[in-house]
Amino acid sequence: MDREGLDRALLKAHADQDMPALVQLYTRAADDAEAHQDIDAACFYLTHAFVFALEAGDPAAPGLNRRLAERGRAHLIEF
Repeated sequence: MDREGLDRALLKAHADQDMPALVQLYTRAADDAEAHQDIDAACFYLTHAFVFALEAGDPAAPGLNRRLAERGRAHLIEF
């Protein structure tokens, strides 16, 4: 999925309040940003993915928290 397609999918997931999709799509955006060495953008997207994962009780939350903690952007939380 290209950046434009990802943006459209994110907007739709927000409109639909589709928490699992928001976690997945923000994680994907973070992965893409990280692949382009844009750590600030990656952490921005990871933070969104983490918050939506927490809200949804998604099992991805601990891994997202770990990624943020490894980059100095969050405290590691024990789940």
